[in-house]
Amino acid sequence: MLSILGRAPMSKVTAPLGRALNSTGLTPNSVTLIGTVITVAAAVTMFPAGYLWWGSIVITLFVLFDMLDGAMARARGGGTKYGAVLDATCDRVADGAIFGGLAWWAVYSEENKLLLIATLICLVTSQVISYAKARAEASGLSADGGWIERPDRLVIVLVGAGFTGVGRHYDVPWLDSLIYPAMWILAILSVVTVFQRVLAVRRSEGARDIIVKPDTSQTGEPDTKTESP
Repeated sequence: MLSILGRAPMSKVTAPLGRALNSTGLTPNSVTLIGTVITVAAAVTMFPAGYLWWGSIVITLFVLFDMLDGAMARARGGGTKYGAVLDATCDRVADGAIFGGLAWWAVYSEENKLLLIATLICLVTSQVISYAKARAEASGLSADGGWIERPDRLVIVLVGAGFTGVGRHYDVPWLDSLIYPAMWILAILSVVTVFQRVLAVRRSEGARDIIVKPDTSQTGEPDTKTESP
C-alpha cells in the first residue's frame, strides 16, 4: 500500500541522492549489502538486548539507505537482473533478522508466548507474501496487491517497537506496550495479504491452464540399447 502511495514523492528525494552516491565509486549492489549487513547486525543485537528505540532508529536509517540502490541503478541507466535478485534476497534476510530479533526479545525479556506467536506469524508471512509474488511472476502470472507490503510491514513493526522503547524509558504507560497490538495487527493483516496474493494468482489469465510436461520420448538421441545375439 505505502509502496504505491509513496513511490512518486520518495523518488524525488532518492534520485539526487542516488546520483551523488554514484559519484563516490559505490555500486548499487554494494549499497544493498551495506544496508543489509547493518540492518541485520542492529536487529540481532539491539532488539534482543531490549534497545527497541535505538534499534528501530538504526534499522530505519539503513532501510532508507538500502532504498538508494534502486535510485543509483536508475541514474546509471538501469539495473541488472543479478542486482534485482540480490536486492530481493537481502530484503528477505533483513526482514527475517528484524522479526527474529524481536522474537528473541519476546521470549527471553518479555516471556510472553502470545507476542512470540504474533512475531513468528509476521516472520513467516513476510517471506510468503514476497515469495508468492516472485513465484507468480516467474510463471508469467500476477500476484500484485494486498493490504500489507514490505514498506507497510516495516512501518508497523518499527513504529511499534520504537515507541515501546520510548514508553519504557520515560515510563509512559500508553506507549510501553505498543508493540503488542502492533504485532498482532501486522500478523492478522499479513495473513489476509497471503490469501489476497493467492487469490490474485488464481484469477490471473492462464493460472489454471494445465501444465504440459515436455515429451522426452522423441529426443532424437541415438538408441544405446544393443540386441542380444
